[in-house]
Amino acid sequence: MRSRQGHRRLALAAACLVTVAAGTACTAPAVPQAPDTAQVADAVPTEIPEELMAPPATSLTQEGDAEPTAQAAESGDDSETRPTKWGPLSAADRDLIKKVRLATLWEMTIAQEAIQRGNSSRVREISREISEQHHALDNEARDLAQKLDVRLPVRPTEDQQKWMADISGRSGRDYDVTYVKWLRLAHGQIFAFIGQVRGSTQNTLVRTFAESCNKAVLNHQRLLESTGLAGPEAFPDPPEV
Repeated sequence: MRSRQGHRRLALAAACLVTVAAGTACTAPAVPQAPDTAQVADAVPTEIPEELMAPPATSLTQEGDAEPTAQAAESGDDSETRPTKWGPLSAADRDLIKKVRLATLWEMTIAQEAIQRGNSSRVREISREISEQHHALDNEARDLAQKLDVRLPVRPTEDQQKWMADISGRSGRDYDVTYVKWLRLAHGQIFAFIGQVRGSTQNTLVRTFAESCNKAVLNHQRLLESTGLAGPEAFPDPPEV
């Protein structure tokens, strides 16, 4: 009898040991969390690459590749005709490239402003086309200047800056009238010079450039006149006969 009770106690103890062992095996040990992700406070900010940023509204040559002012670009003895593999490059040829660059520096800028501030829908519409065509001309001028070793201005002349200030200081219909006046006057002044250079240049690159300028400036004059706001002050004096 005692022997049977002893066997039962041993069996019961063994069962308890098995239960305890099984419970221990089923319980997963606590594992410390690895720091595989950064906390918000520890995250390093990422900078957007410069090439993904939007470009500026106006296009400018690098300061190291251009003269600081329009006056400096025209200073010094630059009256000689230079030989190039595309034909002789006269002072007038170089002056055309500089003048077109100067025109772009202020006309494209003020046209972009007029897209937003123009009082009439027609002024806003033509300003968009003028701005786009000046951007294309600016690319041509800078490419040509690099090939022909012509240094370009990076800022408008004093007169051009005054015209910009006069336009920007107005509003409503007065803004539109002043805008058309100064742009039409400037286009009329350079239009004749473009024809003179095209008629006299022996440089094949300048010939092509002058034709592009002639087409663009003629179109801009038509656009400005189509607003019905071009009064007598918007036109240069007629040539002497």
